[in-house]
Amino acid sequence: MYARVPLASRPRRRTSVASRSRHHASSASRPRRRSLAALGALLAMLLFAGCADLGQEPVWQPGAGGGGTGGPTESTPPKVRTISLSATGDIVMGNAPNRLPPNGGKGFFDSVKKAVSADVAMGNLEEPLTVDTGTGKCGANSTRCFQFRAPPEYAAHLADAGFDLLTLANNHGYDFGPKGYENTQKALEEHDLAHTGAPDQITVVEVDEVKVAVAGFSSYRWSNSLVDIPSAKKVIEKAVTMADIVVVQVHMGAEGSEMTRTRPGTEMFLGENRGDPIKFSQAMIDSGADLVVGHGPHVLRGMEFYKGRLIAYSLGNFAGGGGMLSNNGRLGWGGVLKVTLEPDGTWSGGSFVSTYMNGIGKPIMDPDDRGLGLLRDLTKLDFPETGARFTKAGKISPPDEG
Repeated sequence: MYARVPLASRPRRRTSVASRSRHHASSASRPRRRSLAALGALLAMLLFAGCADLGQEPVWQPGAGGGGTGGPTESTPPKVRTISLSATGDIVMGNAPNRLPPNGGKGFFDSVKKAVSADVAMGNLEEPLTVDTGTGKCGANSTRCFQFRAPPEYAAHLADAGFDLLTLANNHGYDFGPKGYENTQKALEEHDLAHTGAPDQITVVEVDEVKVAVAGFSSYRWSNSLVDIPSAKKVIEKAVTMADIVVVQVHMGAEGSEMTRTRPGTEMFLGENRGDPIKFSQAMIDSGADLVVGHGPHVLRGMEFYKGRLIAYSLGNFAGGGGMLSNNGRLGWGGVLKVTLEPDGTWSGGSFVSTYMNGIGKPIMDPDDRGLGLLRDLTKLDFPETGARFTKAGKISPPDEG
């Protein structure tokens, strides 16, 4: 089953397709894809190189080279078109009806719009966009229960911020039941925003003839499973057949200000299995993913390269409107990850820019780069050999280039 999301107002991102098919294709341990555009360029170069064998004359450009004598010139290989992807951690814009930002949320993301901008800008939407469906998960006598929702019209603020795609695979996706989830999908689509994260859902975004597939995972029944790694691998193997670049968005790991470390093994939180972040992430890359973007602990975690692909284990809190997410110390530090990939998923470059949540939970650029400093320290601690390398300006490179 395929569902098409209209994107008429976003000319660079031509289509978005959601697949809920369980059919999958087998793949090698590190499958690679190459875009049709890149294959076409390669074919053209091969044909040009074979002209002499076909008895054709080489191409001449009069007046070029040799002091204008009309000598032959060497052809320059075409520059590879790269695709930029940006990603943030958890996004909560407020909590209806009475803990919403001022001015109806207008301008909520103004400070960070430039940082978010990319060919495909992604975020983790940690709340439904819905009216009160009457099916909130927290009962009158609930303790340690948190449910969020923002009005459906708040989807406009996400579009205004420059986001292209939101993942709904997280522990708050069903705060207002299946109807609230459906309302969220509808609200996003009405503002030309793609979404991903439902079971067996693969969302494909096309930019300049390069297809980017994004799949969302969590440990909850309304999303692709983080815990069932064999099933998760099938989702990614399917995505490989649908796109040139494959991205995993995953809500994983235990929560809390002290949960900054990434170690092997399963993580539990409030009795819930929140997955084995390292095992899951590496398995997704083995299955064909080109980038893994993590969130969930509400704090930043380190980044590593695995088989040439970046894993960001947690991007922390990005926005917590109405004070719904704590901004105390490192809980308030987040950032925007930007990655540039070639059309076959090969790493081309990346950067991280620090943000923080102010007193009302708005994301603000952080001139002190506290998030980057924490990220650099955590990466050195947890991934001394495979960890990403960061410059003072936030540029990211693999360990063998740092």
